[in-house]
Amino acid sequence: MRNDYQTVSLNDALAAERTVLAAERTFLAYMRSAFTLFAAGVTGSQFLHVELLVTVSYVLGIIAPLVLVLGAVRLYSSRRVVTDLLAQKAAERKKEGP
Repeated sequence: MRNDYQTVSLNDALAAERTVLAAERTFLAYMRSAFTLFAAGVTGSQFLHVELLVTVSYVLGIIAPLVLVLGAVRLYSSRRVVTDLLAQKAAERKKEGP
């Protein structure tokens, strides 16, 4: 994606970079949440002996990978949108000429 920055204005390139960095930070938050859910699920299933709480622990363990996948899908989607917008801006700039 960095090669796309050469065909757009500096302002557009910096805005795209900020957007990508924000999407990566959001993905890291999804990862952190997924890890926390998984750790809570494993800990709860090991140390709790109440049937309802053990069930909740297993549900947390199942939800954790889904949260991680959702974060990855959103990151990929966000990067694709930025790439498409950069391509659109580059095409507009090319039409306008030097």
